[in-house]
Order: sequence, then structure tokens, then C-alpha cells
Amino acid sequence: MSQLTHAALLASLALAGNASTPSPAGDDPYLWLEEVQGERALTWVKAQNARTEADIAQSPGFASLEADLRAILDSTDKIPAVEKIGEYYYNFWKDAQHPRGVWRRTTLAEYRKPNPQWETVLDLDALNAAEGTQWVWHGADCLRPKYQRCLIALSPGGSDADVTREFDLTSKQFVKDGFYRPEAKGGLAWIDENTVYVYTDFGAGSLTSSGYPRIVKEWKRGTPLSDAKLVYEGRPDDMYIAAMRDHTPGYERDFVSRTLAFYNDELYLRDRDGRLHKIDAPNSAQKNVHRNWLLLELREPYSAGGKTYPAGALIAADFDAFMAGKRDFSVLFMPDEHSSLAGYTWTQDHLVLNVMEDVKNRLMVLTPGKNGWARADFTGAPAMGTLAVSAVDPDTSNAVWLTATDFLTPTTLSWAEIGKTPEKLKSNPVFFDGSRHVIEQHFATSKDGTRVPYFLVRPKNLAFDGRAPTLLYGYGGFEIALTPSYSGIIGKAWLEKGGVYVLANIRGGGEYGPRWHQAALKANRHKAYEDFAAIADDLVARKITSPRHQGAMGGSNGGLLMGNMLTQYPDKFGAIVIQVPLLDMKRYSHLLAGASWMAEYGDPDSADWDFIRTFSPYHLFDPAKTYPPVLLLTSTKDDRVHPGHARKMMAKLVAAGKDAHYYENIEGGHGGAADNAQAAHMSALAYTFLWQRLAQ
Repeated sequence: MSQLTHAALLASLALAGNASTPSPAGDDPYLWLEEVQGERALTWVKAQNARTEADIAQSPGFASLEADLRAILDSTDKIPAVEKIGEYYYNFWKDAQHPRGVWRRTTLAEYRKPNPQWETVLDLDALNAAEGTQWVWHGADCLRPKYQRCLIALSPGGSDADVTREFDLTSKQFVKDGFYRPEAKGGLAWIDENTVYVYTDFGAGSLTSSGYPRIVKEWKRGTPLSDAKLVYEGRPDDMYIAAMRDHTPGYERDFVSRTLAFYNDELYLRDRDGRLHKIDAPNSAQKNVHRNWLLLELREPYSAGGKTYPAGALIAADFDAFMAGKRDFSVLFMPDEHSSLAGYTWTQDHLVLNVMEDVKNRLMVLTPGKNGWARADFTGAPAMGTLAVSAVDPDTSNAVWLTATDFLTPTTLSWAEIGKTPEKLKSNPVFFDGSRHVIEQHFATSKDGTRVPYFLVRPKNLAFDGRAPTLLYGYGGFEIALTPSYSGIIGKAWLEKGGVYVLANIRGGGEYGPRWHQAALKANRHKAYEDFAAIADDLVARKITSPRHQGAMGGSNGGLLMGNMLTQYPDKFGAIVIQVPLLDMKRYSHLLAGASWMAEYGDPDSADWDFIRTFSPYHLFDPAKTYPPVLLLTSTKDDRVHPGHARKMMAKLVAAGKDAHYYENIEGGHGGAADNAQAAHMSALAYTFLWQRLAQ
């Protein structure tokens, strides 16, 4: 890959991990529910699932809704997102005929047609039938410039742990005796056609305390994995060690990355002799090397070359000059109170910036030249909606894929040559009638006076009598921004029925860059929850809804948010859905990858517990209190957030006689579902539960 950044790695690892040694749990009576595959625990799970199926899945209208949602997920008219690999455009596709998916390819000329002809490269359902497995697709890395061999990652049942197998694009077969990495957290990365970097579980002591690779090696074809040569060994308390080669023609370089924690990493240039040279940039900065440029996306102020650059800025320097000791930077983006950098992508000659201004996107084109960086607006970009751009082929082309979407407008995909009017290629079908709704943006005032934005989708003829069933969704963590997007599921299951949908842009997220995220870290975590509660209050003040008719939903870190809404703000909601949640904040750092999240929440085995206990739902629960109805959803195969969090919280709710339901999918990993049928079922459970409770 030509863009080397930790952003993609961090996004894939957010609340992710592997098993580690548990700590003593004191007098926790439900510790046995942490035995993921324990017979007693699974018997309990099956009993809870059966009650939820009987109470919700057997209710009137459920089967019809589930069928509608399955039809949306299986629709053959959806945009087939593609990646250019050599001369072909590849797509991974799931529908009713291909529940686990098919990897396929076509030409650009075909792709431009309304109904392109596809050539099947790998049919995952056929592979599963032949091998008696239940593989879930995790992606493919194909070796430039020939694009003949690929490293394909496959997960058993959807867990983060996966295997890597070498695949031949010409024969469309797995390579006999090719590179193979056994099931573990980690991966392979091409060096050349006969050599790879391997970072995985090499046995005792080879993983970090978070359960990720601590060692990276160079592995030659035809030799046993045990003979691979050590490249770098991290510390046990690091988070993730990896290596990769940048295959950009004329700029081939090797790098080793040492991730200590989220937004805390070191990047090393590896020379031909195997020596490592540290890129002396702040650990907190996201580092990107592309051709002759080093880009730093700053998360803290950085002083260099006699100048100081603020957090949130994007700065660029000549990479070779930087490695030689020079510190001459150009400022490519400077944040302000209302704006932040949402992302960027390189084309052959340009850098496209995606800037968010009060959670609305604006695109800019920067072009390096002898006299610095020229700036221009992105030609033809839509004025409204959420925008995203990605390069088609940064080695040979100035074209980008441009997507545009909002809550009520189906997503469109365009081919955009820089400086030319975009060519619309594809559009998602209309899955629900959005003509009766309107989108608004409002700001609520949080407890400390901070203005917190949120998006509101409501019927045009809303009565403003406080009775509208309203669903408030949030996340608020790991600098992840929530933006408007078209969802057939939300549209069909909620909006089309007359419900109001609200997307909260609370602190902890990335809507205003690093400052928005850092404002809710550790001891300040409560600010994210105060923001969410303030939005709930604002909706009531506007007479859109009332506590009886207001629901909330969130997953993963958003599940922790929901747990705190349940235990700290129960009077503000009529029902809450908690998905794949983090809830036991005393045990979290010893369950799966918890150690890798301590930069976000703190260390519960230290004095940090004094503030962590104030947002640990499992410990805040009071059986004497009144709580709104709650539905907990999780997955047995989730090896990011341990299903024990949801299991143990449900056990407390049941013991206290609360109105609570629970459903644990057997497959699916952290996403909850491994195929469209499972996804439709779990979504139907959530929306049926909410509508039953809030529309009364």
C-alpha cells in the first residue's frame, strides 16, 4: 500500500482483542458466565434466547419486518463497491444466493453498465461446502505489480482471529503449499513474491498483554514458519507489532510499526540491511509516507523547525529531508473551533482533503509544486450530505471514487477525475419512503456549557406534542465520528412507521478532531454521557418526544454509553438497546483486549478505579432502582468485547426482576452477525422491541 498510516489499523482494532489471563473478580457471583463456551453458561444463554424469541420474535409483525430487512440486505440492486487490482475491479458481494459471499471481478467498461457482468474469483459458500467450514471474509492483499498472488484472510465464524492463505488470481485457486498462517490475531504482508512479513501467535510469550502480535518476522517461501527471521520484537505491554512494504513504483520502502496504545505509536524505516531507523515524529501523530512526502496528522501541539503546530493540523515535509534531520513543514490543514480533518487521499498528482465543518463535509484539492501547495475546491462535489473520497489508483490515475449520502437520499457513487465534473455511476435503490421526513441539525447545551451537535430526522407533519417514538443513537469514543448516511434498515424499521431518528455527535468521538475525543478521556468520561443526556433533554424541550417515548441504542463503546444511560439516566428513556457492550469496567482490562483500551478508559487495577467506577454500569446497577426496559444483544464469537459483559449484566437484571431481554448470536464476531439472515434477525429484534415499548 502506498499510504502508510495507523488510522486503518486503529479503526480495525477499536475495542478489539484476544484472551488474556483474568484477574481475581472478588465476590462477583456471575463470573461463571465469562466461560464463553462453558456448558453451564451456554445453557443459560439458550434459555435467555428462547425467552426473547418467544416474547419478541413471535410477536405480530415481527416476521414481516424481518423479511423486509432481509430483502434490503440481500438486494441485488445495491452499489457493488469495488477495488482496482491490476486491470480488474474487484467486489465482495453477499445476497440470498451467496449468504457468505462471493469475491468477483469485472472491467471498468462493464462496471459502468447498469448490470455489469461479473467473473467469480472465489465463492465462499462453495468453499465452505467443500471444506465443511463456516469461513467469513476478512479481505485480500494482492502483490503489485503483477497482481497474480494474493494473501486472503478468512475468519471462522466472524471472529477477529483468522487464517491467511495464498491465492492465485490466474488459476483462481489456493496455492498448494503456499504461504499459510494458522488461526490467530495478526497477518501476513507481501515483501516480494517469495517473501512475506508475518506477525502472529508464534507460541508462548509471543503476544502482547492485549493478545496481539508482539513479534514480526521475515518468512521465505518453502521454509517452515519456525525458521522465519526475527525483524522486530516489542514489549509485552505494547499493543500491536507489524511490518509492511510500500510497493509504490520508485519509492519501495519497508516499515515496522510499534503500536503502544491507541493513538500512540512508533514507525521505523527498515533499510536493506535490516536496520531500523525511527521516524522521529510524535507518537501521538498519525504518520503517512507517500512517495517523497511525510504527512503528520497531529493530535497534540508539535514544535519543530522553530514553529509550533496545533493539535488537529495536517503538516507535510520531504521524507528524505526529514530523515536527514531537517524540519521544514508545509501546513496543509489548520483546524478551528468549527472544523476538523475527516480524512485525505492521494491520487497520482494531488492530495484530496475531506474537512468537516460542524459535522458537514467539504472537499479540497491540494497539489504540490515548486512553489508550494496549490489549493482548489473539488469540482462538482455535492453541497450537502456526507461525502467520502478514495483513490482509484494512486500510482497511475487522478480519479477518485466519490460517495454522497444522507439519511433520506440513497447513496450515490461517482467516478471523479480531479478538476472535472464527476460521473455518476451507481446509486442505491430507494428502500423506504423518505419524502415525508425532513433532516435537521440542532445543538444541545451539555452540563458544562459545551454546545453538542446532533442530527434529527422527523416527519414533516410532526405534531410536536411530545409523543413521537424517538430513537437516539450514539457512540462517543476512540475519535470515531458519526455522520448522516442512508440506511434502508433504519428507514424501513423506524422512519417509515413514523418514528423520529436522532444521531448524537457527543464528545469522545472525532466530529471536531482530537480535542473532541480528548475532552472525554478517562476521568472526563462522564462528559460524553452528559452530552448524550443533554440531547435527550433537548428533544423533550422541543416537544419532539418525552421520556416515555424516547429510546436509545448503541454498540461496543456505544454499548458502554447505553449502560450508563440505563444506570445513571434511567428516567430519560422508555427503552434501551445495548449491543455487544462493554459493561464491567473493573474486569474489562483482563477480558480479551481490554489492556489496549486503557488509554481511553484508564487502568482499573490502579488509582484510576476511583473514577472508572463512576462509569462502570455493572457496578452502578442498583436492584432497588427502577430502570426502563432493556434488550441486550451480543455474540458468542465476539473476540473483541467479551460476551461476558452482556451476560453478567443480564444476570443482574434478571435477579432483580427487571424488564430485560437478551439475545446472543452464536456467530458473527463483534459485528454481531455473520450473514444477512443473522443481521436481519437481530435488527428485527431490536426495532420490534423498541417500537413495542415506545409507540404505546
